Amino acid sequence: MGEGGDGRDAIVVLKNVKKAYRVGEVVTWGLRGVNMVVRRGEFVSIMGPSGSGKTTLLNMIGLLDKPTSGEVIIDGIPASRLKSKQLALVRNRKIGFVFQQFNLISRLTVYENIELPLIPRGVPRRLRPKLIVETLLMVGGDKSWLRKKPTQLSGGQQQRVAIARALVNRPAILLADEPTGALDRKASRIVVETFKKVNASGQTVIVVTHDPEIGHCAERMLKISDGVIVGEVKPDPSKCILNTLRG
Repeated sequence: MGEGGDGRDAIVVLKNVKKAYRVGEVVTWGLRGVNMVVRRGEFVSIMGPSGSGKTTLLNMIGLLDKPTSGEVIIDGIPASRLKSKQLALVRNRKIGFVFQQFNLISRLTVYENIELPLIPRGVPRRLRPKLIVETLLMVGGDKSWLRKKPTQLSGGQQQRVAIARALVNRPAILLADEPTGALDRKASRIVVETFKKVNASGQTVIVVTHDPEIGHCAERMLKISDGVIVGEVKPDPSKCILNTLRG
């Protein structure tokens, strides 16, 4: 399940991915054999309740953890076979992360937060300002934010800064883990609009969420339960937070 088929090349492929966690003699399965394909330029949501395995799955796609068995292929790279330093390099170049709690560094300015991924990438300092400003504007931010600290911005503004930070390296894949979980309804709409905008430009977006109003905004919606993708549902745009009337 979870395989797209519209002719676009696959950018994420998981083949029978399993993940077990052992504590003493007790083994807990986070994933029990996930098969999925995400095509380049897709907007995919992965939905499931707490404990369903969606965070473990995101960690596999984001190369934050290795499977117990199975294969993970990211943009043509068989990541399951890579060593830690190689994984870190692929993460930096191929994947941008957006988290529920923003994970911005409060002592740094917005400019400095967005700049962070460019440093290990080796982007020359003279080229960074243009990239940073372009990316912040692309996600609906404002240049007046650049010298502010994150605490001087609203939650929705901070999440847009976090999205800009995730995109500044022009990664192949944008991963978002419950990106609206800490936001009110108005800010959530703004964040989803941002995802739709960057996806329309050709960016692959994968959002993990438990909220149907977020899940229905995607192009494809996968459902995970007990560590297995149990189905694919065609999203209903009328149920997307951008189109619902309450709130």
